[in-house]
Amino acid sequence: MQILYEIIVYTVRRMKNPGHYVHMPSIRKWLVLPLPGAFFISLLLAVVLWPYWWLAVQWSDGVIASPDARFTFSTTTFLMVLIILDSAFMIRYYQLVRRLELDAKTADLRRSEDALRVANTKIHLLSEITRHDIRNQLTALKGYLELSGHVLDNRERLADFLTKELRIAGAIERQINFTKDYEEMGVIAPAWQNIPAIMTLVSKDLPLNDVHIDARPSRLEVFADPLLVKVFYNLIDNSLRYGGEALTTITLDEQEQNGGLLVIVRDDGAGISAEDKMRLFTRGFGKKLRSRSLPHPGNPLHYRD
Repeated sequence: MQILYEIIVYTVRRMKNPGHYVHMPSIRKWLVLPLPGAFFISLLLAVVLWPYWWLAVQWSDGVIASPDARFTFSTTTFLMVLIILDSAFMIRYYQLVRRLELDAKTADLRRSEDALRVANTKIHLLSEITRHDIRNQLTALKGYLELSGHVLDNRERLADFLTKELRIAGAIERQINFTKDYEEMGVIAPAWQNIPAIMTLVSKDLPLNDVHIDARPSRLEVFADPLLVKVFYNLIDNSLRYGGEALTTITLDEQEQNGGLLVIVRDDGAGISAEDKMRLFTRGFGKKLRSRSLPHPGNPLHYRD
């Protein structure tokens, strides 16, 4: 009833003042639909043409003497009005259909543009992180190769260094394969990932020595981008690099907080100074500790002492 009332008010006001804009919020969305919008245009045109047709019929009563001729005249003019209304209905209907199709295509193009922008951001980030990780692995590999050259006569130590060198080479190979898979599949959709399993997986590619990874198996999973593996890789790598001699354990913990889940990675190493913590996530700061957020559905990564 509200929509019908506003249509009548709209029609009357437009007839009184055609150039005046009438704001009717209840019918704005309704009138952009093909059938209601076309029907409204036909109704509005019928309201305008009806008085003229009626005047023409009244005029024919005084001018045309033959009743048959007057009937023919009124019927013919009435059919002409119906043809005009039908034409207006069809024209408006297909106008609104095309407009909706154009709006849908525009929305699809915008979504595609956003998806492409996100994909480019992810690929750039992946390349940057992988390049950084491979450079670190190569630095370690060069160091072990240099040490190997000094212990050629010590078969036991040489075998130990060769084992570490092979492990580093394997880690570099897996990192390269990861980027290849990412490239071939485009941008992999987010998926549920088991956090303790990720911690165990990435720890195999890092020189833990006597450091223990405390990531007890659990059902903890996070719906996230595959780059989540890189997040935990860098967290453990940074602990190993800057934890100092006091580092013995890297622990994965979880806490329910404010209806969500807080994932915590901590170590018992030297830690980060209070001054550096203020700039910890500044791009390019200090010891290559970095962070960047990706536009994907999910919860943010929290840092906590």
